[in-house]
Amino acid sequence: MSGPGQLATPRGAHLEMVGAVLAGEGLRGVARIAARYVGAPVAIVVPRLGVADPGWKRFEQYVVARSRGADPEPPDEVTAEVPIVSGGQRVGSVLLLGEPTEDPSEYLQMAAIAALTEVAVADAREETAQSLRGAFLERVLRGEDTDGQTISRSARRLGCDLADGYVALCADPGGPVAGRVIAAVRSERPDAIVQAIDGRVYALVPGEREPVERLAARLPGNAVAGVSSRYRDAGEARRALEEAELVLEVKAAGGEVAPGAIADGAYRLLFRALVSHPEEVLELYERTVAPLVRYDEQYGTQLVATLSSYLEHNCNMQATATAIHTHRHTVAYRLDRVRELTGLDPLVTDHRERLSLGLKAYRVLAPRLPR
Repeated sequence: MSGPGQLATPRGAHLEMVGAVLAGEGLRGVARIAARYVGAPVAIVVPRLGVADPGWKRFEQYVVARSRGADPEPPDEVTAEVPIVSGGQRVGSVLLLGEPTEDPSEYLQMAAIAALTEVAVADAREETAQSLRGAFLERVLRGEDTDGQTISRSARRLGCDLADGYVALCADPGGPVAGRVIAAVRSERPDAIVQAIDGRVYALVPGEREPVERLAARLPGNAVAGVSSRYRDAGEARRALEEAELVLEVKAAGGEVAPGAIADGAYRLLFRALVSHPEEVLELYERTVAPLVRYDEQYGTQLVATLSSYLEHNCNMQATATAIHTHRHTVAYRLDRVRELTGLDPLVTDHRERLSLGLKAYRVLAPRLPR
């Protein structure tokens, strides 16, 4: 049964199996060696590593159930089984398929131990990859990597292709542990680069914005996430990440940021301006709706809400009054106060556009304004 120079013993089998793992042959290599020693096919399934051989896929559900403590009936071809245990928990199984020509027990045990070596190698590989992802995103956020080609190459080495466009995600996990949020993003988007930095979770995700928005809405726990508009130039990765941060801050403060507006409209310009020229956005706010915000805070009025509703309802007085549960004359009075305080008349098209932009600037700035 053994190869040239190999002892036909469990120890010899174990040395050969570990050698296969270190040579990069993985669980398929271990199973092949075990099968040669026992004289019957062997399957090794560790669900968290994926199924190493397509022919083993039919055993995955059974092994998952066993790992969760259930006691299902084994598949018909399984004649013996040895658990793979790590840290006191069952993580997989070595399965003997058919009748062996040798006593399989010790060889299957050796295969289970060798499989743990592969688990350790995979964990170390993932830990290294996580460290590299984190270092990459930190460099981008600090502005150390700015060249588009360099960023694109680095991302591609980490399994993330930014060439056809991407969006950034920034999430507040809603608690001290970010691991669940990271796992949720990676499970759905293995092509993303995602890492926790300073208590927040950051990610660069290839593709369109809408699927990432849906993912952000499904994050576990109390996580709140902001998603940037879609970028095409990898050199703008820092800007995308900072834009996602700002969207998160607006959301966390209860801001009304419409996804469509962020992707294509005035919000996109404002968010980008806030990243590069925050003083210009603040000046826009001060020259438009800042007096209304301060007046509302001082007197408990609703001038900002009324103006916002008026613009949302196509400047229709009655529709606005219905939406905010008041009389149309009250709406007219409040719009007069808007004109008096800002010098901009909501009934005049040009003034109305400036007020609308000012409201957007306010929503973008709100988390950063002094209280």
